[in-house]
Amino acid sequence: MMPLNNSNEIKVWDPLIRIFHWSLVIFFALAYFTEDEWLGIHSSAGYTIALLVLFRLLWGFIATYQSALFINFVTRPNIAIHYLLQELKGDAKRYLGHNPAGAAMVLMLLTSLFMTALFGMTLFATEGHGALADTFFSQLPANIIEKLHEFFANFTLILIIAHVLGVVLSSKIHKENLLLAMITGKKKR
Repeated sequence: MMPLNNSNEIKVWDPLIRIFHWSLVIFFALAYFTEDEWLGIHSSAGYTIALLVLFRLLWGFIATYQSALFINFVTRPNIAIHYLLQELKGDAKRYLGHNPAGAAMVLMLLTSLFMTALFGMTLFATEGHGALADTFFSQLPANIIEKLHEFFANFTLILIIAHVLGVVLSSKIHKENLLLAMITGKKKR
């Protein structure tokens, strides 16, 4: 249920989703920009990202706000592509929660972040460290794992840039401040 705040606004994003979102922004930036010089900070940020992604997966099934539940926004790829084409033409339908393109972006970001964290933890394990040390992960070829970790980190960055551009475009088309909505949790009706 989306609690009402006043007659012009509706609460769309619960506090846990907003904390998750902004924590992910902070910890991804921290991990991305500390990759070589500060391995301790980098790996701690990576483990935090893995925990955040696991939280979001769980919250997608048990959230208290309808807009956070996967069942209410995840859709087929063709619907997301159609929506994106409509958005680019400037006449896409407005959604209170995630629009179909935003839903697809959520899934792609969660997947890419998970893969980045998994390959990062695996790479750390090949050096005898971390939660996956002394498992079969530690026996995998480090050079391939490192390339996969870097690929997914860079792919995630590309997705983030696309996400930000999508938020800007959608905000402009629908004449609403989506950035502010992710801070306050509220959108205009």
